[in-house]
Amino acid sequence: MGSCLSSEGGSPVPGSPLSPARGVRKKRNMKRSGSMSSPLDYPKDEPLHRIPGRLFLNGSTEVASLFTQQGKKGTNQDAMIVWENFCSRKDTVFCGVFDGHGPYGHMVAKRVRDSLPLKLFSHWEAKKSKENVLKEISLNAATGINSEGTTSGPSTEQSRVCCELEETEKQQETFQTLKQSFLKAFRGMDRELRMFTNIDCFCSGTTAVTLVKQGDFLVTGNVGDSRAVLGTRDKDNYLNAVQLTVDLKPNLPGEAERIRKCKGRVFALQDEPEVARVWLPNNDSPGLAMARAFGDFCLKDFGLISVPEISCRRLTEKDEFVVLATDGIWDVLSNKEVVDIVASTSARSSAARALVQSAVRAWKYKYPTSKIDDCAVICLFLDSHNVSAASTTESREHVPSADQVDTGGGVDTCVPTDQVDTSQMDSEKDWSAVEGVSRVDTLLKLPRFVPGRGEKRAPEEARSQQRP
Repeated sequence: MGSCLSSEGGSPVPGSPLSPARGVRKKRNMKRSGSMSSPLDYPKDEPLHRIPGRLFLNGSTEVASLFTQQGKKGTNQDAMIVWENFCSRKDTVFCGVFDGHGPYGHMVAKRVRDSLPLKLFSHWEAKKSKENVLKEISLNAATGINSEGTTSGPSTEQSRVCCELEETEKQQETFQTLKQSFLKAFRGMDRELRMFTNIDCFCSGTTAVTLVKQGDFLVTGNVGDSRAVLGTRDKDNYLNAVQLTVDLKPNLPGEAERIRKCKGRVFALQDEPEVARVWLPNNDSPGLAMARAFGDFCLKDFGLISVPEISCRRLTEKDEFVVLATDGIWDVLSNKEVVDIVASTSARSSAARALVQSAVRAWKYKYPTSKIDDCAVICLFLDSHNVSAASTTESREHVPSADQVDTGGGVDTCVPTDQVDTSQMDSEKDWSAVEGVSRVDTLLKLPRFVPGRGEKRAPEEARSQQRP
């Protein structure tokens, strides 16, 4: 919330697909836990919250802590999800944080929270099934060829080399499979929002920072300005903050160039010169403070995209936890401060809550005249032992560029789906979601934008919008 010059969204409309009051009929004879092999096997009228291992409210599990808190700008437009045993794999976890904006941002964020993981699940399973069939055909062919002649057994050294090559190929295959699944899932999600009639996404949308952890393999997919940061130890046992994603904002050269090529405009208002926003070509609206997002179809023809930046990382025993959070956290706390707070929390279950409470205090201290933004946090713990206090050790921080999100040992290359030129970025600077916080509320009269043929008309809420 707070990334678009829009009126503050109200509560969900009763009877809407995202309203808590929406009734769901239960089948009397339906078997519960243990009867469904995968989320896609659940009947369409089965509530998503009944799927085992799926958590989207404040709480915690053995490996994760979640907490969200409404700010002072209206309805909480942040959403989050942790899904353990994702794709029916015991070693796989899906996490996602979503920051809605615009009149119906809270509904868009919840819709993406509920639908995106299912789409990723579907595409991942379909691709893996296809690959398994091809592997089986290839293996059978190779076996037939080897059976025609006799060969001596491989030496120990040859076996070791072969195992290493197989492991490397397996890692690359896993990343490529997940990468294609992420791309298809994000594309399908945005298409669904465009076709969905119960939520007006013309001037409303959401960010999404998501990850899939499978074993020691971590893949992130990101659109917008929410962020993922890794807490890890270096060889001297110092706690480092490694930023895994780049805040995709309009002031990044590559993003701005794409938007301008599509006839969109990028500029900041006089009273907040540090906040670049995206505007329509012929009207000063809607003023979106991010370059990629789900929804916001008023800008999709003018440079705004929903293509995720995807990266991967091979985890090591030095990696302790990952923090996913909306800009309500990153606007007031640095990466280093965030990992220090999480590492110093006595109990894992309270880590996310402690981080949100620290952010709220920072908002009141740094920006006493501003409205506190919504905050949502997921802390995913990677190590097998409890996180101990680390406040006595020196902490360091690393902030990525858009084409290389991490450095050091045990790191696989990051492969963005859309290269972002960051030659003008300061590598020592935290690239926060909004780069500056509005201290004064300002009313702007924004004229209605009349799109071309085949597009929806802008909602009435876009005519007079209040900048948070």
